[in-house]
Amino acid sequence: MPTVLRSGPYRFYFYSHEPNEPPHVHVDRDDCSCKFWIGTVALSRNLGFSARELLVIQTIIHENETRLLEAWYEYF
Repeated sequence: MPTVLRSGPYRFYFYSHEPNEPPHVHVDRDDCSCKFWIGTVALSRNLGFSARELLVIQTIIHENETRLLEAWYEYF
């Protein structure tokens, strides 16, 4: 599970066994977890984050979208 970004309390990472899915990133903080598609940034699933916090995470992804996509294609 390579970590590709840390921002505040959030860890952004990929699972190494998901290469057949479109580019996406997993995000964890404490016991909360979510998955966002990259490219057209969209929430795939959420386990515990509030709607407000998901907007913060989505903004971080938008701000780092190029970096995340480059990391995705480099890794897979």
